[in-house]
Amino acid sequence: MKKKALAKTAEEFDRRFNEGEDVADLIDTSKAVITRGGKKVRLTLDVSSSLVQEIDDIRMRIGVDRGALVKIWLYERIKQEKDIR
Repeated sequence: MKKKALAKTAEEFDRRFNEGEDVADLIDTSKAVITRGGKKVRLTLDVSSSLVQEIDDIRMRIGVDRGALVKIWLYERIKQEKDIR
């Protein structure tokens, strides 16, 4: 079986992917890292109803549920704080 030629640029890779080509052989997974969150812990927050309404307005506009949006925001903020140090 003939090995596929590697993509020379990210644009070429994207084009080939978008055209439906199987690009699995073009990806080097030897250094890939799988991260799994630890044990899930329930977190309860008491916030004002007006804040919840603002969160709901945003989540409805972008099409995600409230919990997912808050998790994304928490993750982004923690990453931002770590980058500051």
